[in-house]
Amino acid sequence: MQIKLHPRIAQPFRPQDYILHEALKNAVEVAIALGQPLLLTGEPGTGKTKLAQKVALDLSQLPGSDFGDKPLIFNTKTTSAARDLFYTYDALSHFQEANIKSANGQKAMHTADFIELQALGKAIAFTNPGGVDGSKFSTPLPEKPQSSVVLIDEIDKAPRDFTNDILYEIENYRFHMKEQDNYLIKKSDDRNIMVIMTSNSEKNLPDPFLRRCVFYHIPFPDAALLKEIVKTQLGSSTKFTDEMMDMLIEKFGAIRKRSVRKAPATAELIAWLRILEVQNFMEVSEAKQRQQMLDNLSILVKTREDLEAVKGVF
Repeated sequence: MQIKLHPRIAQPFRPQDYILHEALKNAVEVAIALGQPLLLTGEPGTGKTKLAQKVALDLSQLPGSDFGDKPLIFNTKTTSAARDLFYTYDALSHFQEANIKSANGQKAMHTADFIELQALGKAIAFTNPGGVDGSKFSTPLPEKPQSSVVLIDEIDKAPRDFTNDILYEIENYRFHMKEQDNYLIKKSDDRNIMVIMTSNSEKNLPDPFLRRCVFYHIPFPDAALLKEIVKTQLGSSTKFTDEMMDMLIEKFGAIRKRSVRKAPATAELIAWLRILEVQNFMEVSEAKQRQQMLDNLSILVKTREDLEAVKGVF
């Protein structure tokens, strides 16, 4: 038996297709009105990260808006320090370059050549490019002042000191560059920065940090909302009937309830349905449909324990 090569079926995410329900929309608007970060929790795959793309696009399309249409993104790591959110300085490369230039009798590069603004640092500098000395770093500035949406993804990955150390900067939107004689960069009063943070609740965040945030937990969608999301993501050309989609979502719900270690998320449901559609699920017998659902369980189930637990659904 030979392997078949199907056309790539993964579709790029379209922010305009994100379904923003009323409670989440209200949380976004409250955070903007208060000028506070929006902290999102929820199961992986419930749309926490994608929300930033939706918010950036919507804000950029408002009449007279100066928002960028894409978020500035900081992907938190277990080694992240507070400074990394604003800028990074590549001291090692600077040291190596200085030694090479010195050995060759050449003029050393400037410190600024090794400093790069990061997500929140960019957002702050972009609000007032004319008032910022761009010779202090290597990141290009826009010609006109710009408001931005900033995504700080999976902030709970960072060491506890990370959130404690950014309390002042994230409340006042200003930071110093110590490698450049403590040069201060601060936000312009007439521009906006909307900060969205996501957390998978892997560890508790400090209370002083939480007090400065608007909090919203994205619940897992009920069957009706899940169907709406699926229809939007699969598009109007989908071959699934409403009845068939209801049946598959019901099966998915049963799998989630039986899963022992990791319940599948919305993104995995959509991938599962796309594969079934490619395999002409609607056009085969019930026995073949059952086999296709079982054959593609690897999309929904990621552990051996869960695989054994959910087989009874079919």
